[in-house]
Amino acid sequence: MSDMILHHYPNSPFSEKVRIAFGVKQAAWKSVVIPNMMPKPDLMPLTGGYRKTPVMQVGADIYCDTQLIMLEIEKRVPAPPLLPKGKEGVARALAMWIDRNIFWAAVGVVMGALGDKLPEAFLKDRSAFSGRSFDPASLKSAAPMALQQTYAQLVLAEEMLADGRPYLLGDAPCLADCALYNPVWFIKERMGGGKTVPPFDRLPLITAWSERMKAAGSGSPTEMTAADAIAIAREAAPEATSVDAGDPSGLKAGQTIGVTPDDTGKVPVSGVLVGLTNDRVSIRRHDERVGDVVVHFPRAGFILTPA
Repeated sequence: MSDMILHHYPNSPFSEKVRIAFGVKQAAWKSVVIPNMMPKPDLMPLTGGYRKTPVMQVGADIYCDTQLIMLEIEKRVPAPPLLPKGKEGVARALAMWIDRNIFWAAVGVVMGALGDKLPEAFLKDRSAFSGRSFDPASLKSAAPMALQQTYAQLVLAEEMLADGRPYLLGDAPCLADCALYNPVWFIKERMGGGKTVPPFDRLPLITAWSERMKAAGSGSPTEMTAADAIAIAREAAPEATSVDAGDPSGLKAGQTIGVTPDDTGKVPVSGVLVGLTNDRVSIRRHDERVGDVVVHFPRAGFILTPA
């Protein structure tokens, strides 16, 4: 089996969602550190323009968005499971809620506190990425409301733990726990780390849960250069995929389509449709540096547009 290669950077909160999953599974993986803002000259040839972090590579297959990355990790390292039997849909739905709601509230908390300390180039990059202003004054004025929203939503997770369970869905960490660890880790790491940092001063169960999650570590990473990752893609062949002929989209194998995130980083990636299921879309594309690759995206949260 080919190595799982994670293209990420240390302070990336969504990368931490994946790194903690590697820790839960005690998995081995390769680490390629990428820039925290554009340009990303060694990543774009692999993704075709998709600019979010992280990206996972397995040979000549490129997996975008942590929704799909986590499913691939689960497939390749099935034990211990991130999708508990009988609760698979619950775990995925909770993760989607966390990614789309709690995370962005947490971003408001952190950026409100740190926005005036960040480089101008970073603020401009994130403004272009998110489609909203990242000027320090606006971030600071919005921070109190972001903190209220973060607290209000984390209370729901606090209540899930109130019956004494150690993790959100039971006795073992699952996909939902990895997703929640992302914004909790982000606030704690960037705001000082202690349990007295709001809103954790009022969330003792989440605070204790986060320490249990942190103890999982990040598996067994080995550093890899971007050049080596590109060489691996160039020398490999993508795995076989198929298109559901009865898919309600009406899209057919061999069509050229564009795939675009519906929230942030709205850069379309174009390619030939080679895979389509209820949870993913796969397109084949060619780049002079990497050769033929297949780039995979989740269905939820992505817009598919025929060329």
